[in-house]
Amino acid sequence: MEQRNIIQEISFQIKQGKMTVRLILINVFVFLLINLLIFIGSFFGGNDFILRWVTMPTEISMFLFKPWTLFTSIISHYSLSHLFFNLLFLFFAGSMFEQLFGAKKLLITYILAGVFGGLFEILATFIAPDFSPSHAVIGASGAIMGIFAAVAFYRPQTPVYLFGIVAIPIYVLAIFFFAKDLIGIGEKDQIAHFAHLGGAFLGYLAVQKVNTPSNIINRVSALFERKNEAPKTNTRYKTDEVYNAEKRSQQERIDNILDKIAKSGYDSLTREEKDFLFKQGQK
Repeated sequence: MEQRNIIQEISFQIKQGKMTVRLILINVFVFLLINLLIFIGSFFGGNDFILRWVTMPTEISMFLFKPWTLFTSIISHYSLSHLFFNLLFLFFAGSMFEQLFGAKKLLITYILAGVFGGLFEILATFIAPDFSPSHAVIGASGAIMGIFAAVAFYRPQTPVYLFGIVAIPIYVLAIFFFAKDLIGIGEKDQIAHFAHLGGAFLGYLAVQKVNTPSNIINRVSALFERKNEAPKTNTRYKTDEVYNAEKRSQQERIDNILDKIAKSGYDSLTREEKDFLFKQGQK
């Protein structure tokens, strides 16, 4: 087995690893960079300068001067505890999402949920400032809530093992998180509850009519498809009847495998079933 040092391992994970791991590494890298710049800035009397450039203000008048923060805020964290718990949740939710929908859709959902959550927080601050006392947003929470909500809405009976012992359906955990954010609205707890709810709503939209071209994630995914590939020669075209029959058979098999995951977990799949699901997730 090839031995790799930590730099080689990180490089390998970024290039070849799962998207969940890549997103985790990006968040860790940005966290280290921010804190390095804060440390350097402390010698010049401006240790919070970098935070002002990556944190998203929720007041429209301020946000218009820093629109890029809609994106930088979803990969930035300030405290180690904030980073740790967010990335733990990302690993849990992202791994399940990636098994169901693939790497590319995970990345797109992460970005869209984070952006939508940020916009929702800005809108809430504009319409009802008393219910959105937070004036800045930083962290991947909204993006992660979108990923988690997508899994919970798509496969609500998927078992989740609390402390590795007690199994509960994932929808119960989702209800707990949604209720926590709803109850927290208006509290001065420095938590962007509207960003969480906005991200969760995007996650819900992401799995509506999930296999149709009109699905919001599929539409964005189409933008990444290579449209200028040279046409293959000697192509045998299928009739509509044959094509539709194959699609139905393929979808039935996917549904059966996903049902098996929901009932018995991913490890219950055979190697052939895992390979089939992986190939479908790459499409």
